Amino acid sequence: MINIAKVPLGYNTGHILTMSVTEVRSYSEWTSFHRHALEKVSAIPGVQYAAFAWGVPLTGNNWPATMEIEGQPPATKESEKSALPMRAVTEDYFKLMGVGMLLGREFRSTDEGREATVAIVNQAFADRYFPHADAIGRKIWMQGRDKPAMEIVGEVANGRTDDLTQGPSPEIYLSLWQATAFSKHLVIRTAADPRAVRLAVERELRAVDPTAAIENPKTLEQIRDDSLASRTFAMQLLVGFSVVGSVLTLVGIYGVLSLSVASRRRELAIRTAVGAEQKDIRNLIFGEGFRLIATGVLAGVALAIVLARVLRTFLFQVQPSDPTTLLVVGALFVGVALLACWVPVRRAEKVDPLEALRYE
Repeated sequence: MINIAKVPLGYNTGHILTMSVTEVRSYSEWTSFHRHALEKVSAIPGVQYAAFAWGVPLTGNNWPATMEIEGQPPATKESEKSALPMRAVTEDYFKLMGVGMLLGREFRSTDEGREATVAIVNQAFADRYFPHADAIGRKIWMQGRDKPAMEIVGEVANGRTDDLTQGPSPEIYLSLWQATAFSKHLVIRTAADPRAVRLAVERELRAVDPTAAIENPKTLEQIRDDSLASRTFAMQLLVGFSVVGSVLTLVGIYGVLSLSVASRRRELAIRTAVGAEQKDIRNLIFGEGFRLIATGVLAGVALAIVLARVLRTFLFQVQPSDPTTLLVVGALFVGVALLACWVPVRRAEKVDPLEALRYE
């Protein structure tokens, strides 16, 4: 989970508010609503950028589509076409999200009037399909090469938009003005806490159209946390079981070894009576205890390496046989076990041999 928190997303999550907005009207009214909505929301004090987007990162929304790409061999059957996720956004979306524009241009409000559909691809797309050439100006066909094509007008930096544990994959963005979406997110970047403007945003949207459905207002940070909810729950559950299991095991080791050393009190007294010094007693107990402990820890590490493979799906950039974890845990058990030997030995050192023999 620490590694996931450090992974570069490729976009910003702070100070961003999202909400699902559904507007059911004809195309002309749909366009009018969304343009007026952006104007009204952008004018709210504290709002820096506002955009509509279908396919906000980590929401699971995208349009899986099959297509043909310029420079690739023509497809003779559907299975030979490339299947890639598509998203649709309005202008300022990439600025709002902090996604860098590498080549070309962003979407413009005037793209709505263009006859040809425009598209922006990410760097992973360009690297896969145009590794030795510029992607700008290339064509993408959705319905065959004899139909109108989409033109690539920009290239943006990569981002982990579907799963934080997966590397960036090829993506295509369309202009939302050309590819209308029934339900989409309004995305807003603010100068301060984005939750402070939620009511003002909803009020402006209602003013444009009282019938528009506005649902699930969340910050992008909340969406990010939701995308990791299953992993977070698994982590908490496993940590809880690990702590309880470790405590029970350590208490058990301490109790067993303490009882073992205490039961040898008569033997230790006899050794002392015939001339053994305190350091000899300590070396004897610690030597025997360490051999027993080392055998147990080595066996436990070997078993842990085998069984830890079932945790592979829960791990990110950590191997099941992570040496740091095994060393730390092994050292912990060795330390507690040696402490279990040390405490009764210290007690035995303070007992007079004659008293101990008389007591026995």
